[in-house]
Amino acid sequence: MGCTSPKEESKVDLNGIFEKFAQENYALNPLLATQNNIHQYNDQLPVDIGKDHMLKVIDLNNRYLDTLKTVNLELLTDSERLSVDLLTYQLKIKNEQLTNRYGFYTPVDQFVFSFPQRFAVLASGAGSIPFKDEKDYRNFISRMESFPLWIDQAISNMQSGLELKFTNPRASMEKVPAQLSPLAEEAVENHIFYKPLMQLPEDMDSTAKIQLISDYTQAIETQIKPAYKKLNEFLKDTYIPNTRNTSGLLDRTNGEEEYAFWLRYYTTVDISGNEIFDLGLREVARIRQEMDSIKVATGFKGDLAAFFSYIKTDPKFFPFKTEEEVLNTFRSYESLMEPQLNRLFNLRPKASFEVRATEKFREAGANAQYMAPSRDGKRPGIFYEVIRDPLTYNYFSMEGLYIHEAIPGHHYQVAIQQEADIPEFRKGYFLSAFGEGWALYAESLGTELGMYTDPYQYMGRLNNEIERAVRLVVDAGIHHKGWTREEAIAYVLENQPVSEEEAIQRIERYMVTPGQAVSYKMGELKIIALREKAIQELGEKFDIRDFHDQVLKNGSMPIFLLESQIDQWIASKKL
Repeated sequence: MGCTSPKEESKVDLNGIFEKFAQENYALNPLLATQNNIHQYNDQLPVDIGKDHMLKVIDLNNRYLDTLKTVNLELLTDSERLSVDLLTYQLKIKNEQLTNRYGFYTPVDQFVFSFPQRFAVLASGAGSIPFKDEKDYRNFISRMESFPLWIDQAISNMQSGLELKFTNPRASMEKVPAQLSPLAEEAVENHIFYKPLMQLPEDMDSTAKIQLISDYTQAIETQIKPAYKKLNEFLKDTYIPNTRNTSGLLDRTNGEEEYAFWLRYYTTVDISGNEIFDLGLREVARIRQEMDSIKVATGFKGDLAAFFSYIKTDPKFFPFKTEEEVLNTFRSYESLMEPQLNRLFNLRPKASFEVRATEKFREAGANAQYMAPSRDGKRPGIFYEVIRDPLTYNYFSMEGLYIHEAIPGHHYQVAIQQEADIPEFRKGYFLSAFGEGWALYAESLGTELGMYTDPYQYMGRLNNEIERAVRLVVDAGIHHKGWTREEAIAYVLENQPVSEEEAIQRIERYMVTPGQAVSYKMGELKIIALREKAIQELGEKFDIRDFHDQVLKNGSMPIFLLESQIDQWIASKKL
């Protein structure tokens, strides 16, 4: 009879803990389960913004924090210890948010990730919700029937926020009614929630189809449209007239403490608003200097503002006649980079990948995005780009955008994480500082990948980078320095080649998501710093492929843990 070593014994117990947590967490977060291809909760839509649900999450997290404290870390492998550290971090930061009710009183805003808008995208069939058979459709009817309860809770939370003078800014909230009106008023046959009925499986029984269409239509008419109407009327009649006219968190109760939390939550490091602001100013100045060098290299006569205007308006930057021409240009980039990818990466995803145009019904409020592949390999990773009119589609930043959203940006980062031999709770885990930091770092690899040979494409890459640097300044400016909306908009227009409409949209996003926009640049700078540290300490032993493997192989993690992982790797290479 064989013996089990202490490490093997601890691994069995630990894997059981991780798996049990993942399943209990999915039971409390059914949409997360669906997103991660766990389908046993597909009929459920809990009121996750209610106090009862929040207390259940806090209790779950505390139970597992207590369990993790009993684990003997000395018996663990490095990989197991990393999983313990990751889960401990995840549970503690979530409990801190819920205990302090950060975000509790402001569950609705104009940003695309606000749940009423996001639920509509999921309902359309364009997201992770499956619509493959009758059971899938029945499951979603059940979710539609639960949606009014979520809306009632959102209204209750916002009403409490009004009483406590704890609201979102009026300028941002004024955008919401126009977003929700079609969801409250559109005829059923044209409604976004009706879209899945236009792709019913061909092999579905005709009687079942007729009944399903009837039940689905009734759910839209009696549950979905009235819920959106109720929310919209509350926003227009009660909430918006009484929201604050300021932009940032400073005039909210404990606003400074809340902003400090969101900076930690999104950057995963301890950093002050002043440090963010000053770093942003330095980065903007550095990137502007590089932009000026590109301007000179192109032979353009005039200042940087005039160069920005030239890039935004000259016909040479609008070469496309059809949507397919835009998509094919993106598709050509992978083959251009292929010879260099093996020089920079050992670890590459197995999942396939596609480029698609964002569907017309959701492009109005959409941005470029990456959708993860399904775990079963049936759905590829997808880079969606918004192409409202190919005749007005500007090509100058296409290479940087593709590298960020696709290869080797989010597709590598997300697909490699899904395919890794790591516990379930880590496979779908996303931290903005890591994920967006990697994607922005990936843009910096463009020259090494044989891209950016056109100076205007390199300018496009710098434009992407300065946007993230500007975010440091305006986010801290708004929420820490007390900047007005107008001051922040002016700063964007001064430093980026964007329209006033785009600048307004960006600033009003930052007003309702404090700290989130900061995470991109903070993550990128840390990965660059870790690479430079490894080069300096390893000298000839440094291999860029090994470095990238170390960053990607364990999936998303807080920056302080990534730094620890790279330090361990450097030490092992020195042996």
